[in-house]
Amino acid sequence: MYLSLATMATAPVVPITPAGSDAQLIIAALVGIAVIIVLITWLKVHPFLALAIGAVGVGAGAGLAPGAAVTSFSTGFGGTMAGVGILVGFGAMFGKLLADSGGADRIVDSLVTRSSVRTLPWTMALIGGLIGLPMFFEVGLVLLIPVIILVARRSGMSLIRIAIPALAGLSVMHGLVPPHPGPLVAVTALGANLGLTLAIGVLVAIPTVIVAGPIFSKFASRWVSVPVPALFITTEDLGAGETQTKRPSFLITLSGILLPVVLMLARSIADAIAPNSTDPLNATLDFLGTPMIALGLAVIYAMIVFGRGGGMDRAAVSTSLADSLPPIAGILLIVGAGGGFKQVLIDTGIGGVIANAVAGSSISVLLLAWIVAALVRVATGSATVATVTAAGILAPVAASLTGTDLSLMVLAIGAGSLFLSHVNDAGFWLVKEYLGTTVGQTLKTWTVMECLISVTGLAGVLLLNIVI
Repeated sequence: MYLSLATMATAPVVPITPAGSDAQLIIAALVGIAVIIVLITWLKVHPFLALAIGAVGVGAGAGLAPGAAVTSFSTGFGGTMAGVGILVGFGAMFGKLLADSGGADRIVDSLVTRSSVRTLPWTMALIGGLIGLPMFFEVGLVLLIPVIILVARRSGMSLIRIAIPALAGLSVMHGLVPPHPGPLVAVTALGANLGLTLAIGVLVAIPTVIVAGPIFSKFASRWVSVPVPALFITTEDLGAGETQTKRPSFLITLSGILLPVVLMLARSIADAIAPNSTDPLNATLDFLGTPMIALGLAVIYAMIVFGRGGGMDRAAVSTSLADSLPPIAGILLIVGAGGGFKQVLIDTGIGGVIANAVAGSSISVLLLAWIVAALVRVATGSATVATVTAAGILAPVAASLTGTDLSLMVLAIGAGSLFLSHVNDAGFWLVKEYLGTTVGQTLKTWTVMECLISVTGLAGVLLLNIVI
């Protein structure tokens, strides 16, 4: 799961003493993942229950005391809900107001009318990349989901053809480009130059988004066909005669969507320029740019500006907010359980076992950086944990590198941290539930997309290492 640094502070990355032997840890993790997949796909058990059973089973099988396994799961569940859960709740409120006020109609109509069927996936990739540049993945996802769903519904194009490019833009920026938590921590741990890493990161990100977004979505839409979820239904979608006549303007609607983006970007810029400043302006930007605060202000903006622009009275706004939460109750439980499962894997020590097993290898340092991050990512489900763990292990190696090589190592770690998102990643469940896909369909689309991002990003890093 993609985590903020605040969330990580409540959970250890690698335990001091592994719960069991190395072989026992690996076997327990593999069996646990297999059990979860069987429970969900064959026995049709709800993902929330399957993840809870699998998490406690993995903890016990790896050598944790049953009570410790339950505590680990609860800690991960709570940490994920404290971070992601609040953002999803605010995002659902913002999205419902965006839809009910007619603001989403305004954005979608502009996108559909100004983009051809051929260029629309590219437009979605651009939007995903721009939104994802300063924002955490979860924040960008909850902001873009209403647009993704309405664009797919209004354009008549495949949901997968529209969703994959936007998701690729978000994911690539999160994994490769500072000031996201993972790359920023790697920059600090390895002593890389932040500005140089940002510039090279964007250079690698552009072709990576193209390959994993618009190009891959052509194939993914053939493999998986799902109906557009019945979410964010607008008055225009209800049919002729019920079309909303009063809607917020395009500029006002776009301003609301970009409000949290601007706040978070301003915070990142201020922190980069003066990281330890006690200036009141920096303190204000640091507060306003916190994801929860930024998205909460966006909800307040939507209540006032979208509501008035869409002709909604106070009762209508209140109803819209209330109606936004029941549909995401299941999503929140599943995402929280995914975070709990991830925490059990971290606490057993499996991530440290895999990372230490390859740390002494003699292969290329950039390829080694990617492998370490990828294996920890597959084991723990956390891109940020994979990045932090890999950066810590490779810090001694990085001491002999300078300039561009350090930045390329940061990007290699970032690319590896995105590899093979599956059932231990709360982000996997978030995407699955929002798009209404099955586990198998999510593996064919989201998981393959993440692998493409990871491999293409590594290819870009290795190519740049030859050229520069």
